[in-house]
Parts: sequence; C-alpha cells; structure tokens
Amino acid sequence: MNKLNFKGSVMLNPTPVVLVTSKDKSQNLNVFTVGWVSTVCTKDPIIAMGIRPERLSYQYIKESCECVINLPTTSMVKIVDYCGVVSGRRVDKIKHFSLPLNDGVSISTPSLENCPVALECKVKSVTPLGTHDLFLLQVLNVKIDETLLDKNNKICFNKANLMCYNHGEYYGLNSKPIGSFGFSVKKKTKKIHRRKKGD
Repeated sequence: MNKLNFKGSVMLNPTPVVLVTSKDKSQNLNVFTVGWVSTVCTKDPIIAMGIRPERLSYQYIKESCECVINLPTTSMVKIVDYCGVVSGRRVDKIKHFSLPLNDGVSISTPSLENCPVALECKVKSVTPLGTHDLFLLQVLNVKIDETLLDKNNKICFNKANLMCYNHGEYYGLNSKPIGSFGFSVKKKTKKIHRRKKGD
C-alpha cells in the first residue's frame, strides 16, 4: 500500500451528521447542521461538539447552556444540507421546512419530531480552540422512536436509516453489520454431538 503525505488536517472520515436545535434567552429557536460531534465519555455521558463562534447557534447554546442533538434519516438529506449552509439570521429554517417539534423533557429546548433519535444536552464547558470552540455536552435524556425497539426492547439503530458525512458528501449507512463488539476474541462454542438411540 503506497501512501501519500498531506499536511496536518482534519481527515477523520466518515463522521456522524446531526441537526442541532437550540434557543436563546428570548425563546428564539434555530436548527443547524454539525458534522463534528463525538462521544467522549460514558459516565457521565458526554458528547463533544465543535462549533464556529460566528454561527447563530453558538450564541443560542452559550446563552441557554442547552441544546438537542437530533439524528436525521437519509430522507432528510436536503434539510441537513440546507441547515448547514443557510444561516438562521437570514431564514427561519424550522418554519421554512415546517419541521414539527417535540417538547423537551429534561431541558426546555425542543427536538425534531422527524428525527428517530434525539439527545437532550446541557453544556458542561466551552473551550476555544481556533476556528471552532469545543463544547462538552452532558446527555440528560434520550428520545428513541419506539419502532426502533425489538421485542426485547433492544434499540436497533440499523432500522433508523441514519446517515453520515464523508469529506463533503452525505452517505446512508448499510444496515448489515460486519461484526459486533468483542467478536474478535469471543470463544467459539463447541457443538456437542449426542448419540441417537440405535447408534
């Protein structure tokens, strides 16, 4: 494998792509697209998100200290793209797409009804890094579309038809897994051959 060297850059791909709802102290709502978001801790459940200070949602989230990370489906790709390139200062994107909202449970910011998964978050800290500031968000509550649960109440994210962002392009996710956590070290169970009568 012959590899070429590039200057240091954010080359971690693909990444989740999410729609973030937020509001300011005057109850003005906005939604925008984020491609730089990641899980960084399980207890407490913490998500990291990079936001440019010039974004309207940056102002809203800093004012209210909360937001909702909504996981969109592939059918929402036009909404996802639009909300990433059009500013909320120019267009009310929620009204533009007539996006139905779902009231918050642990926070006052609503989630997007059409997204099958929504994570209600409060801000733990904000760290300036350069072009973006790092927001650490504690997840207080998660809303899951009940159709994603199987008979054992296991959440089947493969049924959610989620999407990702890959170096400037959007992709759907294959619903068929190529492995499961721990499969590489899992011991094979031995089949016991039982004799039948007459053997």
